Amino acid sequence: MKLNRFASIPVCGVLTLMGFVYYITIFIFIEDWVGLATSAGTLNALIFTLMASLSLFSFVASVLTDPGYVPPSAAPDVEAAAVLDPKTHKDSSQLRQCEKCSRYKPPRAHHCRVCRVCVLRMDHHCLWINNCVGHWNYKAFIVLIFYATAASIYSTVVIMNSSSHKDWDFAGVLPFKIFYIISGTMMAGLSITLSTLLGWHIYLITRNMTTIEYHEGTRAAWLAKKSGQIYRHPFNINIYANISSVLGPNMLKWFCPTAVSYLKDGTSFPTSHQS
Repeated sequence: MKLNRFASIPVCGVLTLMGFVYYITIFIFIEDWVGLATSAGTLNALIFTLMASLSLFSFVASVLTDPGYVPPSAAPDVEAAAVLDPKTHKDSSQLRQCEKCSRYKPPRAHHCRVCRVCVLRMDHHCLWINNCVGHWNYKAFIVLIFYATAASIYSTVVIMNSSSHKDWDFAGVLPFKIFYIISGTMMAGLSITLSTLLGWHIYLITRNMTTIEYHEGTRAAWLAKKSGQIYRHPFNINIYANISSVLGPNMLKWFCPTAVSYLKDGTSFPTSHQS
């Protein structure tokens, strides 16, 4: 069952961290800063609650949504199967056979050693969602990182404002200082980590690449350079088309993790040559 994915220490750790960050941000730092009973406190609490709720919803969607597995009936296109690879001069259909599954492996699909199955448009297997990140849940994963980054930065700003307005001139202040320093450092570190991860995936999205394809492309570019050729990622069409293929053509639905009706079956993708 999909719910069994929540029976994982990393997943439970993420949920615990979300709850802890939400509690200290709302009931400690916003309360100490402006007070929850004030209009400013209520507004900040509502904004952060919205961010936290969207992060939680995206996280649950990332965990429960199957990444997309190669169906047993998948088979290469008849015309494509007759094309010879220009480098090896072998039948392209034979090049797409999974050595572990012994089945046809569509373009951009990869075998996950953890899930023990081929995943469509696989990006990576994520320990923190106990699931592969692939064709059907990549958008949910990206939106999760976006909301989590925004919430972490917001929490960090709240902590900084709360500490700058707090009166530290009273006895027994050391434990509070330590708590503020630890919390501020933790949230700043989390913000930097998530921002870096978000920036990385934005880079990949604009080039229509997965993490696996990036590393494969790096090697392919090196080999092409040695032979005096230029390598170009075949699925990199243009920036807008690349973004739309991941987030969808409707910008109003870009930040909805479950709005993926625009996705095809994941067994074929347009290439720069076709465009």
